[in-house]
Amino acid sequence: MVTLIPGGVYLYNGTQIILPTDSTAQEHSNQFNTDAYKATMAYQIMMNHQTADGDTNLRIKFDALTSHDITYVGIIQTAIASGLDKFPIPYVLTNCHNTLAAVGGTINEDDHVFGLSAVKHFGGIYVPPHLAVIHQYMRETMAGCGKMILGSDSHTRYGALGTMAIGEGGPELVKQLLGRTYDIQRPKVIAIYLEGSPRHGVGPQDVALAIEKAVFQNGFVKNCVMEFVGPGIASLSQDFRNGIDVMTTETTCLSTIWRTDDITKQFLTIHGRPNDYKELNPGTVAYYDGMVKVDLTKVENMIAMPFHPSNVYTIKELNEGGKELLAHIEHEAVEKLDNKNLRLQLPEKYFDGKVHVDQGIIVGCSGGLYENIVAAANIVGGKSVGNDRFAFSVYPSSQPIYLELMKNGALVDLMEAGTIVRTAFCGPCFGAGDTPNNSGLSARHATRNFPNREGSKPGNGQIASVALMDARSIAATAIHHGALTPATEIDYDDTIPEYHYDNKPYMNKVYSGFQAANKDSEIIYGPSIKAWPSIEALNDNILLKVAAYIDDPVTTTDELIPSGETSSYRSDPYALSEFALSRKVPEYVSRAKEVRELEKARQEGTIPDELAQAYELVNTAMNLEQSVESLAKTTSVASTIYANKPGDGSAREQAASCQRVLGGGANIALEYATKRYRSNVINWGMLPFVTSAEDAKKIDTFDYIWLPNVRNTLLGTTDNFDAYVINTNKKEKITLHLGYLSDEEKDIIAKGCLINYYATENN
Repeated sequence: MVTLIPGGVYLYNGTQIILPTDSTAQEHSNQFNTDAYKATMAYQIMMNHQTADGDTNLRIKFDALTSHDITYVGIIQTAIASGLDKFPIPYVLTNCHNTLAAVGGTINEDDHVFGLSAVKHFGGIYVPPHLAVIHQYMRETMAGCGKMILGSDSHTRYGALGTMAIGEGGPELVKQLLGRTYDIQRPKVIAIYLEGSPRHGVGPQDVALAIEKAVFQNGFVKNCVMEFVGPGIASLSQDFRNGIDVMTTETTCLSTIWRTDDITKQFLTIHGRPNDYKELNPGTVAYYDGMVKVDLTKVENMIAMPFHPSNVYTIKELNEGGKELLAHIEHEAVEKLDNKNLRLQLPEKYFDGKVHVDQGIIVGCSGGLYENIVAAANIVGGKSVGNDRFAFSVYPSSQPIYLELMKNGALVDLMEAGTIVRTAFCGPCFGAGDTPNNSGLSARHATRNFPNREGSKPGNGQIASVALMDARSIAATAIHHGALTPATEIDYDDTIPEYHYDNKPYMNKVYSGFQAANKDSEIIYGPSIKAWPSIEALNDNILLKVAAYIDDPVTTTDELIPSGETSSYRSDPYALSEFALSRKVPEYVSRAKEVRELEKARQEGTIPDELAQAYELVNTAMNLEQSVESLAKTTSVASTIYANKPGDGSAREQAASCQRVLGGGANIALEYATKRYRSNVINWGMLPFVTSAEDAKKIDTFDYIWLPNVRNTLLGTTDNFDAYVINTNKKEKITLHLGYLSDEEKDIIAKGCLINYYATENN
């Protein structure tokens, strides 16, 4: 099904795979050489957007930006504080996360009002609630061949439409709004070679999960560009390609790009943008840093079990494994929870020879596509989803799709069968909609199944879970009233009626004001929209106190700052920070606040007893012979967290900014799960340290970590930070590193955060 080819590989004429050791490569070394990496589609697009010299250190400017209503308020607030004049490129604000305005009083709608007023003032594009989820709107109206788009949502992926799109934290969008660049070392490019064609009943989520299973745990494509090539692409519709593409975020890749053809051209033409098409192919001889070979004919109906999209089985395998396999899956899943006494009750869901689920949901940028929903309608049409516990809901990802499904009768088939059809909304993808019952299991064609992504609250003793599946198998399961059923095992008409795009919902409701900024138009602030706190520059030395030590293999951004209902507080940095690590280390907030109060006192010129004791601890351990008063002038105190591999998942900058608001000064890790989380740490002025596993064992909660000359080391040429782990009983030297940082990133950290960096530049 999926084969990994590590190391270098050449692709000849887009179809022939040649290893560097093959005789063909040896005999034709003039073609098969080290410069062949320049023949990838990814390289060509990146270089077309490169603003600096050379091709190693990239300084990218994007063609468009996009954000949703969990992130855009903070981004615009940061940009305003940094000197924003107008939106220099198209910036699309969608309202697909807090769409329902269901919790938090007026908070959600206040933010929507702010967003509309901001695009009027600065010249942007505003998509009202219920009209489209962020990525479907961008596919329909903005993506085009050869473009690059930056979004503040991690699933910003339009590679199947020839657009290299990247999901990043908000500060990276701020840089683009201020005319700056996205700075990154040129990423590796991994070929995703597709061959064959999918069988009846196999959908895009099945292919995506098969790839995810093969590449996530080993980091095969981490921070790389996944370049989709091979003859199998021609067998896939555009919706099928889009459905695979958006799920690549879960592999931790940086971006994607696909070979384009007449199918791509047809999609763009249908959507009124034929000029956005051009054929993209790798050159005659293209070099890749590795290859993932996918035989589409062998892909089966897949299911990702709790609590990660890489925890993948075939549906057949899960049903045949019975209670024993489910008990094993539950044991591994519960190990990822802090409360080991909770039960998912997965074995109890096996009876009558099959696993049974409580919900089926098709939703969002991965599930709510036209062809997915038509396929579901073809399966359930004329049947019933039952009147017992099982519930089946469908969310078309845009109003144009909803309109076409209404016109061609697909909605009639769905609704007559007992399906609940809703408007465009991302809630079920991040824990703000369709929360199951306690111990419930929901089968979803959505993007993620991390803990709490279904909306439960394990800290309160409530636990439910999500399994990811393709829409076709979810519909097959629905007509069996929740009994898990692969779509390949049922007979249905998989004919997809031609899609007719009607943009009237957008023409009549979207505010399109790019290049029409109105400075006289007032920006409207609701009472919950708060400015960022002031942040001090990095001092000569820093004394870190470990407020949380997380020894899990991977820590998601959802664990650093929960999704779901907490997102209603995203425009108030202080209120949102109260939830930081609340589901992982509930004591973290109070511990961090204690350290923050010590630093606040130091900045005000007083030295509380606890701070004096900390300085004396350093004095004694390091034989400094300095007065407490002298240390206080040159040594800031801040909290830090240690985690083995933090930052998997969402691009939400709040995973880092909440730590900063609480007085955080650094993260320490063995590695960072994603580039975007590390960027968030940097842009909020925290030091993104990495260390060795041996040194990590010397650190514990409540330890102090003394970093002398931290500012000079940061701005110097070495990457070896001498640090000392200190408490009343020990002093152990460790070495910390930052890895590659551009000069600008160093300056951002030195000045305290991105806002400070721009403020000093503008003065």
